[in-house]
Amino acid sequence: MKKYIITEPEYEAAKSAAKTNQNKYVDKRLQVIILRYEGKKDREIAEKLGYHRKRISQLCSEFQKEGMEEYIKRNYGGNNRNLTEEEEKVFLAGFEEAAKNGQLTTVEKIASAYDELTGKKRETNSTVYYLLHKHGWREITPQRVHPGKASDEACDASKKLTLNSRR
Repeated sequence: MKKYIITEPEYEAAKSAAKTNQNKYVDKRLQVIILRYEGKKDREIAEKLGYHRKRISQLCSEFQKEGMEEYIKRNYGGNNRNLTEEEEKVFLAGFEEAAKNGQLTTVEKIASAYDELTGKKRETNSTVYYLLHKHGWREITPQRVHPGKASDEACDASKKLTLNSRR
């Protein structure tokens, strides 16, 4: 395993960047650099900052490959939505109407239409499941047997009554 050594100029740059930084995710990554220079082990840094110990080495590697500016600039996470909430409601309204008219609506159909609307191909259906959950949709599977169907014994008794009354 390669050990990434943080130099004093890199350490000073990380400390000054941490003082002016407002993003908590970037600050956490900068703390990795600072603590590594201060001689902490990956395990200690990971426990303190809530990372997996292998991620510490990865972050140090990224820092040394990219330099301070790119390391700070890279922003992970949050809210990469393709549609506004209003656009999502309009999008789902068509499927809701079809479902109310008795048509079978599947995640695959919704996902395909979503891809077409956004112009992006998703890797998984998790985006669509999140969208449906967010708008209060739930999974309802058509039942194979009517829930109000009489028992087999009641059906047989009814058949006997019907046959006897015809005679």
